[in-house]
Amino acid sequence: MKGLFITFEGPDGSGKSTQIKKLAQYLTEMNIKYIQTREPGGTVISDKIRAILLDPEHQEMINETEVLLYAASRAQHVREKIMPALAEGKIVLCDRFVDASVAYQGYGLGISIDQVKAINEFATGGLVPDRSYMIDLPVEESRRRLIARQGQEFSVDLDRIEQKKQSYHEAVRQGFHEIYNKEQSRICLVDGNQSIDSLFSLIKSDFTLLFRKHNQ
Repeated sequence: MKGLFITFEGPDGSGKSTQIKKLAQYLTEMNIKYIQTREPGGTVISDKIRAILLDPEHQEMINETEVLLYAASRAQHVREKIMPALAEGKIVLCDRFVDASVAYQGYGLGISIDQVKAINEFATGGLVPDRSYMIDLPVEESRRRLIARQGQEFSVDLDRIEQKKQSYHEAVRQGFHEIYNKEQSRICLVDGNQSIDSLFSLIKSDFTLLFRKHNQ
């Protein structure tokens, strides 16, 4: 039986990484086979592309290059890591996927949504997550958490995307909401302002139902 592809989306600081770790721990306790990965990255080649994308020294990067580099990293990731794991019947937990490109490069950078989708359709071979947990968080709170995580004011320690202006991140958040409005059957939108445990309780409950249905 083919595995389940689960993605986590949302702004930096929304708690995606924490929730993925908690779901991974739950799967371990339930003795369910899974892999945990992230984007951009996930493979040797994809991680090298990630370094280029997020390097704050690369301010000259044009928008089209950004779109294509994310897609290139994803193409390698899908075929080298994600699809083989799904073929083995494993759960794949992935931090970001195509929704992130639509939100960040489409809505954030103002690139044609249709073009971003078409490029990623080619990159992924049409792979779509079985469930996407979209953690919503106001931009002000996202930036506050990033500052707290850095332990200082915004600086060069933030990556190239994190350093972008607030107006950009507001557009990205709006983009995530637009994506959710169009794909509510796939996406589970959750409030990132609640406690870690409350948030995980919602995610675990939804995932459990999805997993049971998948295995019927």
